[in-house]
Amino acid sequence: MELVEPRVFLVGETRLVEEGLRAYLEHAGAPAWSTDAPSDAEHLCEVYGRLCYRSFEPGLNPNVTRVRKGNDTYLGHILEVGHGSVLEHAVLNFVFADVSRVFTHELVRHRAGTAISQESLRYVRLGRLSAYVPTQIREDERGLEIFCRTMEQLEQVQRELADAFAIDQEEKFAVKKQLTSAFRRIAPLGLATTVGWSCNFRTLRHVIEIRTAPDAEEELRLVFGKVYDAVKGRYPNVFGDYTVEMVEGLPWVKTSHRKV
Repeated sequence: MELVEPRVFLVGETRLVEEGLRAYLEHAGAPAWSTDAPSDAEHLCEVYGRLCYRSFEPGLNPNVTRVRKGNDTYLGHILEVGHGSVLEHAVLNFVFADVSRVFTHELVRHRAGTAISQESLRYVRLGRLSAYVPTQIREDERGLEIFCRTMEQLEQVQRELADAFAIDQEEKFAVKKQLTSAFRRIAPLGLATTVGWSCNFRTLRHVIEIRTAPDAEEELRLVFGKVYDAVKGRYPNVFGDYTVEMVEGLPWVKTSHRKV
């Protein structure tokens, strides 16, 4: 068996269709409007926010005599007043690798504003097992020995079942799938796996806040600390209001603008 640590990959993000946006701004009477947004995703959130009040420039809406300039200032105000719906338009795409089924079982509780695609152990046959070891066990010599020994025993069980049913000699994929599904029933919950997770900015802020808190499960705290590291510099105007406090070696990402 192999000891692993979860990894976070940001693999996709919202991209503007520039010609469509220019056409809309022309239609809205603000063809000269521009922004200093550092990313397409933040640019798009600002567009949707200004669309709500027709606030691209003074005078488009007779009630608006002055407007906030700059993406940082504009999105900062969005966070301050809690107008979180405009943050739902931009979507980020992640792959979480070497995370446990413990992690994915908790992750799927966050359904609003997400899309999830998980490695299927009905199709992917287990051979060599890998797992993340929580700190309390990892730092205890006896506990680590018990953990690793158990994982190695379960790994051996997978090989024995494969031999007993001669799955490598089986020619029908449907039968292989049935056997693989049966074998996985005695795989450990801590088994490392891979899951694809997409979410909008509003959802991501919420999940980062609650899953890096000290009372969250350790592996989720670890992963979403890494998620925050991946997004804080790339989308500074959406995540610039956060502060980080280290608690038991893991980051607690906090903001005064919670549940935006």
